[in-house]
Amino acid sequence: MRARLHSISSPDVVDLRTWKPPSEEFALPIRLLVGPSDAHGEESFDLTVCTGGWLADCANHLGVIDARHHLVVDDFDWDALRDYITRRVEACAGDTWLEVAAGLSRLGLWEFED
Repeated sequence: MRARLHSISSPDVVDLRTWKPPSEEFALPIRLLVGPSDAHGEESFDLTVCTGGWLADCANHLGVIDARHHLVVDDFDWDALRDYITRRVEACAGDTWLEVAAGLSRLGLWEFED
């Protein structure tokens, strides 16, 4: 069984294709809807796309951060980001959906995680 990406969206942005960050350092919440390639249904996986500078600012402010479920980028390039996420999602495979979802949860916070 393999994963298939159904959609990429953000609760903060209407159209990711045309979005421009408000500054050089940014963080943007992203939601992936992913399901099995050979069946109906989908589940959500949430992550944050951010710059290294934004992450460093958080570490400076908080002292320590756990950067799990973050993708660090140099700038916001929608096409490159979409292609990377699609490749990562479609590389996840397993004998069961639970195994596939466990692999996907390394990329984004699975709605059924924990």
